[in-house]
Amino acid sequence: MQTVKMVVTGPFNAGKTAFIRTVSEINVVSTERKISQPAEQVKETTTVAMDFGRITIDQDLVLYLFGTPGQRRFDFMWEILSEGMLGFVVMVDSCKPETFREARMILETFRAYAPTPYVVAANKQDLEDAWGIEDLRIALRLDSQVKLIPCVANDKESVKIILIELLDQILRELEVNTERAS
Repeated sequence: MQTVKMVVTGPFNAGKTAFIRTVSEINVVSTERKISQPAEQVKETTTVAMDFGRITIDQDLVLYLFGTPGQRRFDFMWEILSEGMLGFVVMVDSCKPETFREARMILETFRAYAPTPYVVAANKQDLEDAWGIEDLRIALRLDSQVKLIPCVANDKESVKIILIELLDQILRELEVNTERAS
């Protein structure tokens, strides 16, 4: 059986935990803790180490999803979680332009950890004040080759589209590497 490790990362409250919970076939292993001072925040908990979910694609292929903490004070976990990843998703809250710079920094950090395929998920696209995809592409300074995909983290079909795109990129890269090796 082939296992594929994917990391789901992004700024605080971008939707990483919801994304993994939406598709995981197991109860998500989560390390959420209460936020001591939820100053102006609707969210009362935060991931402090990781979220873990699993999806069986078929009898030969299983995806392991590792969600990172979004707060900078827990960023020491990013490098640990990136070890052995074959690809990653950067979640962006499409309604919070104040987090776009941080999302870009997280993207660059993960690209430095490992030159693996990645996609950017523009979450909360169902909300009225969500930025459009092309505006997000400009704000995040993403090359036209980078897959920037609209997303609603608690919608199973939306999440599946993103994971299938990333899995397709990973499998293509593995195929190219296999051809080069032979």
